[in-house]
Amino acid sequence: MRLPGINVPGTFWLIHNITSLMTIKLKSHLTTLEPYAYALLRIVSGFLFFWHGSVKVLGFPAAHGSAPFYITWITGPIELLGGLLIMFGLFTRPAAFLSAGLMAVAYWWKHGLDAILPIMNHGEMAVIYCFLFLYITARGSGIWCIENYRHQRL
Repeated sequence: MRLPGINVPGTFWLIHNITSLMTIKLKSHLTTLEPYAYALLRIVSGFLFFWHGSVKVLGFPAAHGSAPFYITWITGPIELLGGLLIMFGLFTRPAAFLSAGLMAVAYWWKHGLDAILPIMNHGEMAVIYCFLFLYITARGSGIWCIENYRHQRL
């Protein structure tokens, strides 16, 4: 069907060219921001993970009831120290790998047996943390980390 007064092939060509130019400019601009975005991802995820451990080990900011011994004294220190190490970028890969493993175990012990999908068993955060920390394990510290400062001084 042809609409009066509209050159459809020409319109699609114009839209395609405009979006191609926008994509090229946006991609080149975002590529320069990529190391900073990754550093923020690492810092914020480590910061949030630290507070999970802080609640378990230190009871701060506010403990919600009592947890079993193994949750308080095994997972709590891993979350507390792992979160700090990931956030500051010190021994990032081992800390992230251990944290990813902890989240995988936490998912299957706490959530995975209730239902198969994370949306049904409320295990989304464990899955997200697990795969986020696996990515950080593969990627390393990036910029804004203590590891880079340590390597410069050696």
